[in-house]
Amino acid sequence: MTASTDVPGKTHHVIPAASPRRRVLGRRYAPAATGIALVLLMTACSKWGALADRAAQAEFNAAETSVVNPSDQAGGTLRYALAADFDSPDPGNTYYAFSWNFTRYYARTLLTYASEPGKGGIELVPDLAAEMPRPNDDATEWTLRLQKGLRYEDGTTITAEDVKYAIARSNFDARELTNGPTYFRELLANSDDYRGPHATKDEPLAGFDGIETPDEHTLVFHLNRSFAEFPYVLVQPQTAPVPAEADQGEQYQDHVLSSGPYKFDGKYRPGDGLDLKRNKEWDPRTDPARPALPDRVEVDIGIDQNEIDQRLVNGEVDIDLAGVGLGPAMKDPLITDENLRPNVDNPQTSTLRYMNISTVVEPLDDVACRRAIMYAADRKALQQAWGGDTGGDIATQIMPPTLPGTDPSLDPYPSKDNSGDLAAAREELEKCGRPDGFSTSIGTRADHPGEVSSAEALQQALARVGIETEIKQYPADSYTNTQVGSPDFVHEHDLGLTVYGWAPDWASGYGFMSKILNGNAIQQAGNANIAELDDARTNDLFAKAATIDDAEERASIYTQIEERALEEAAILPVVFERTVMYRPPHLTNVYHHAGYSMYDYMSLGTTRE
Repeated sequence: MTASTDVPGKTHHVIPAASPRRRVLGRRYAPAATGIALVLLMTACSKWGALADRAAQAEFNAAETSVVNPSDQAGGTLRYALAADFDSPDPGNTYYAFSWNFTRYYARTLLTYASEPGKGGIELVPDLAAEMPRPNDDATEWTLRLQKGLRYEDGTTITAEDVKYAIARSNFDARELTNGPTYFRELLANSDDYRGPHATKDEPLAGFDGIETPDEHTLVFHLNRSFAEFPYVLVQPQTAPVPAEADQGEQYQDHVLSSGPYKFDGKYRPGDGLDLKRNKEWDPRTDPARPALPDRVEVDIGIDQNEIDQRLVNGEVDIDLAGVGLGPAMKDPLITDENLRPNVDNPQTSTLRYMNISTVVEPLDDVACRRAIMYAADRKALQQAWGGDTGGDIATQIMPPTLPGTDPSLDPYPSKDNSGDLAAAREELEKCGRPDGFSTSIGTRADHPGEVSSAEALQQALARVGIETEIKQYPADSYTNTQVGSPDFVHEHDLGLTVYGWAPDWASGYGFMSKILNGNAIQQAGNANIAELDDARTNDLFAKAATIDDAEERASIYTQIEERALEEAAILPVVFERTVMYRPPHLTNVYHHAGYSMYDYMSLGTTRE
């Protein structure tokens, strides 16, 4: 999932790099209010009352692991602002992290993440489903039953065939819907010749045999191989139901038919806004994951980031929808202001910032030359390039700490003060026949200052052992597809190193590492395995993990994959990114959700009228 404006790779969670549309407002903003007291409204019988032991007073970074300002108070309007725009508010045509979080207001999925702070937020629970899906003995077939009595905003019944249709439209018709992942297309059996519902409009599901719907409430998924983590795929918004008669292809985004607690109030206005109001056909008894506290939800689109930050502090905006934190102009002032600091969070996200080290570009096709880079890197300087302690935590492993199987003690290239082991680096240069060093290039995005700064920090560190590098900068809108996402381009331009970032498609080692380390994931455009690691042992471990039912055993395999990738020196971990976020005092039920790496939007309410 693309998690932030700076995370390349899956344009699944990345905000476009184009300059944000600027809106001119006709009035000035008042100075930020200070010294506002927070009132904790607790109700013993409520969901948030039940979380009282996880509640926290408003203090710096309290929402990273606890619920701040728990309350059952309903009503009011929750106001979001967004600097760029959705890739699409259509649940079947989006890959941005904030969109996966936000579409839950009006689009229920088969499964969802638990509404919990901390590691509890990566647990899967039923949503539209009546219970968790049941696999057959080899996890090639999964059966799931829907709850009965579920309805769309127009009062019509939600059926299993609607879910099947939604998956068909989002995964098998790239001409209409170009965004979003394609896990269903990759995993479903008996569907190789299917070209999507818009190619066969008279019988839109003819030939789509990877999913059976024996009755209105049952789905049977037939996979082309064992895949024990298939339930994670069922969290994706592509499983939000769509009746065939409502589908309008790309234009469906104008008014998505709601299955959730809110529905569109008018049409989505690209570049301008989106308003939601309550959906009276939604039954809260079927949906414990969504408190649905506000009466309205409004999104103002195309606001300059600095303006969003100021409006947050002024209390005129409740949430920055992008979820990637404050801009540079506001970040440090808020952290250092004694009055405002208690309303600031600095959570660690699931995004890893790292450098790909090519296993193909010479002389880095020799593992010893790659290990020389690992030893010579100055991790402390790299951390400073990402904003210091508030920008991220130094990473020596690959998987984020929230994922099962990660080993925070893993540090195969240790050094004093994380500044690099130059003696060990020179020993590796001797082993690869380059005792005086070598030259290569570092690829980065020109319009992302943190990436450029990290490239410069690595350049200076490597020069200490004779490794000379040229920094090559590329536009963000093509970086992940036609530059570093193209193996041919990487080879032609001698990009031995590339600055990158990654967030998981789901909360497991497979969901995080399979696209960036599995040799089977290498592709000629939009490639995310930039290092082109095609290691037989690693590939076998991924294949083995997919067949293992026991989660702890799978986690141990992911640990082995992580260790192997570091042994092969295909990735130089830099930091696990931290964001700096502001929560206005009137915002209730605020906590950082590990499944989405931002606040849990479904839980939020407001005490403001």
